[in-house]
Amino acid sequence: MRVQSLTLAVAGVALLAPSLAAAAEPRAAAESSARREGDVRASDLLARVRDCTRISHGRFRADHGKRANVAVCGTRHAVFWKTDMDIDCDGQPGPRCNRRTDPLFSAATAYQQSDGRPLNAERLPYVVVPAAGSVWNPAADGVRGGSIAAVVYRDRVQYAVVGDVGPRGLIGEASYATAKGLGINPDPRRGGVSSGVTYIVFRNSQARPIESHTAAVTAGRRLAWRFVLGE
Repeated sequence: MRVQSLTLAVAGVALLAPSLAAAAEPRAAAESSARREGDVRASDLLARVRDCTRISHGRFRADHGKRANVAVCGTRHAVFWKTDMDIDCDGQPGPRCNRRTDPLFSAATAYQQSDGRPLNAERLPYVVVPAAGSVWNPAADGVRGGSIAAVVYRDRVQYAVVGDVGPRGLIGEASYATAKGLGINPDPRRGGVSSGVTYIVFRNSQARPIESHTAAVTAGRRLAWRFVLGE
């Protein structure tokens, strides 16, 4: 009886193995398909921006009172900078972003939704670029309102749009939703992170409408994949 049981057990394993393999095939195919469709890892993007060809005529400060040491770098298809992240809560007021939670709150953003209202920092991942000046003019390098960005922090990638404009001499700011998506404390008073954030903006790209995060992600994945491949 023990021999017969053993024979049946072995046969069962033999039958089970193809079933496990068959179950694994669709999963592997799905992962491979997702990869082909443009899912790019943080490490892929960081490897592509390891070297800097500076396009800014000088450097920016990460915060008031700090040394100006942040350069804007460029490739054929993107511009990028590496610095901190301060939290921008401007735009439509909500429970997390309002005059009570943020002493610097503004109900306006430099760019507006398709219905004319300001952007919503709580819901929409967006980044802030400096106002045009002698150090750098974003528009001259194909960076405008609605341009698509990939923001990288540690092992996370958050697709976003250019949604607001900040002071000429400062750089390194993004919306509440951007920080939250990257696992960074999004609180406008005590949140943000002091270093380790990479902002990549794809030249002459555009999310339409600007308030559609789905549009930014769809185009961002495609642009990021091309960027990593050097196309």
